[in-house]
Amino acid sequence: MSTPAPDLTARYVAGDPRALARAVTLAEAGLPAARPLLRAARKHAGHAVVLGVTGSPGSGKSTLTDVLIAQLRARGQRVAVLAVDPSSPYSGGAILGDRIRMLRHHADAGVFVRSLASRGALGGLSARTMGVLALLEGAGFDWVILETVGVGQSEVDVAAACDHTLLVLTPAGGDGVQAFKAGIMEIADVVAVNKADLPGADRTVRELLAAQGLGAHDAGTWFAPIHKTVAATGEGVEAVIDAALAHRAHLGEAGLRARREARAEFEVRALVQERLHRRAREVSHDLYARVAAGELDAETAADELLGRT
Repeated sequence: MSTPAPDLTARYVAGDPRALARAVTLAEAGLPAARPLLRAARKHAGHAVVLGVTGSPGSGKSTLTDVLIAQLRARGQRVAVLAVDPSSPYSGGAILGDRIRMLRHHADAGVFVRSLASRGALGGLSARTMGVLALLEGAGFDWVILETVGVGQSEVDVAAACDHTLLVLTPAGGDGVQAFKAGIMEIADVVAVNKADLPGADRTVRELLAAQGLGAHDAGTWFAPIHKTVAATGEGVEAVIDAALAHRAHLGEAGLRARREARAEFEVRALVQERLHRRAREVSHDLYARVAAGELDAETAADELLGRT
């Protein structure tokens, strides 16, 4: 027998980790039973530092996140991690499951790690990610870390989903130059040049600093601090944490409120888009056949589809 929603909500509010895990499952599935849990979560949200960790595949995001957990725990902070993994083309679920590198924290009651499938979202985040983030915030964690799938140029949703964004780059392969081309630098609040023990790290840092000075800015502009890190040894990770906290202080209460209002807008838009896509999949095949046959133009078909919503 499934747990009655009121009891599950009470257990979630009381801090039961099993209730949190169940709540996350319901929210990811988009089930109606998640709604009272999400309402309860939002009443208790607002305390956590929500940090997005993004960057290209192979930049060491998972290893860096693992060290972030360890160093935040050393500071007495409770940490939740939401790791967005690529979706299996067959099951639709997260391929990697809970990140192997983070399993050393599984016995720590102050750490909660959960994987979430990207479900093919172009920005790396599915429409359900925001609800899951809200559940983690409402569960009383001090830090909530969102580690994204890492899909290069299209990975910008993380900036809309989090209070602060950590961009992870590497010295190899011109990662810094590619970041400028992709526009990813614009979303970064903190930059980590990871694997800084490799050749070219200092050059990458110089390129990043030079490029920062080229953009338009004023006295209130936040220049993302650039720190060299070696996630395998933990070198430089403390400075990354301090930089995120410095950005929080820079934003102030008004800045954080503005970011959270933008997050709410992003969440609602994502859910609307998801429902429209679902409706488009359910629409009669005849509508698409008529467009393909030239009997109907695509604009009229779209109007007809929206008229059914």
